[in-house]
Amino acid sequence: MRPTLRAVLLFALGIPVALLPSLVDPRLWTMSLAFSVCAIIALMVDALLGLPRRRLVVEAKPPDMLYIGDQDPLHLRLSAPGWPRTLFIHVLPELGARLHAQPPANLVVPPDEPVRAELPLIPSRRGEAEVRALWLRWDGPLGLIRRAHRHSLDMVVPVVPDIRAVRAAALKMSDQNPLAGLKADRFVGAGSEFESLAEYRQGQDHRAIDWKASARHRKLLVRQYRAERNHQVILAFDTGRLMGEPIASDTSATALPKLDAAINSGLLLALYSLRAGDRVGLFAFDEQVRQFIKPAGGVQTIHRLQRHTAALRYSPNETNFTLGLSQLGRQLKRRSLIVILTDFVDTITAELMLDNLSRLARRHVLIFVSMRDPSTADLARQVPEVILDVHRSVVAYDLLREREKVILRLRRLGIYCIDANPAAIGPALLNRYLDIKRRELV
Repeated sequence: MRPTLRAVLLFALGIPVALLPSLVDPRLWTMSLAFSVCAIIALMVDALLGLPRRRLVVEAKPPDMLYIGDQDPLHLRLSAPGWPRTLFIHVLPELGARLHAQPPANLVVPPDEPVRAELPLIPSRRGEAEVRALWLRWDGPLGLIRRAHRHSLDMVVPVVPDIRAVRAAALKMSDQNPLAGLKADRFVGAGSEFESLAEYRQGQDHRAIDWKASARHRKLLVRQYRAERNHQVILAFDTGRLMGEPIASDTSATALPKLDAAINSGLLLALYSLRAGDRVGLFAFDEQVRQFIKPAGGVQTIHRLQRHTAALRYSPNETNFTLGLSQLGRQLKRRSLIVILTDFVDTITAELMLDNLSRLARRHVLIFVSMRDPSTADLARQVPEVILDVHRSVVAYDLLREREKVILRLRRLGIYCIDANPAAIGPALLNRYLDIKRRELV
């Protein structure tokens, strides 16, 4: 318990007023003493009439898991059984380092009636988020004494990649193939696997006619091809220092680490690939190889990928592209579609990355994904007002120009590049995957 601001003002302003009679007549000094006694009695009465801590019942229920880039509520239930007066309680959650701090909530607890509330939990990093305690504060009926109580919770909630968008996409695709309708007629050159023979129809490509089969059946027959399934798709995540930096996103209330934005986009592509009949694997590296999950098929593989991506750690070290990409190349025994989700700063730091990507692109199909920071483009475009703004704009423009040089060199190597804001990475990656499937490049 401690005095409130009202109690401090009562003593600070009341004592000089109580001393005024003694200035008129020294024999009236007892009035100032009487005022002090009355103020102390008022404090004691407020303390006695206030709600004791043992009468306050607090119940808290956290969510089963938190999704990075989203928020979920911590459900609270406060009650004071048998208390005759309405309570005004301030609730402040004590959260761990992986959760964003939240402002206090002001709750009104009616007499003999529980109140329910929800406190938002917004994760900033994957891992295990701690909800340590609740700080509760309420005043007495006179507003002179304030009670504070720390209600210990000691709860741990896992923070995993956000697959809610993936689940929504799964519901939309539950009754259809994501590649359905992509190619209504598959002739020679539009597919790699023979499917069947069909009678020739006017307007079809003459090169698709099977002359031997036509002679046997005495009518024109054409070969129909279908896209080869069971391709290997590898999601290669860079978990180095640059990928741990937060980056703003239009779809998220807070800035996410680049690695988490890459994981969300990668899982979306993984679901589509699995639905299309391909096999999806996982590779993670920074200064050393962290994970390699062999490609597997079936929609149930998405849960396996979610578990393994949730375990990826943010490394404070620089990425060793030579070690990581060479190890990836040795692990893959057949031609695969490799999606590399990484980031770079300038042409100098990207030299080793370019050299190793060029070797990998000789055998495999590569999609290079990097996340563009919207704040850098804003700094380059802003109208300067002071000399410091000029310096910032010049540096931002140079960084953007360096990125364009690296992207151009990658495209010349035959690597498909996606350099976009985090919110646009998922759709762009999916469109590129569908284009590669349509053109039978794997």
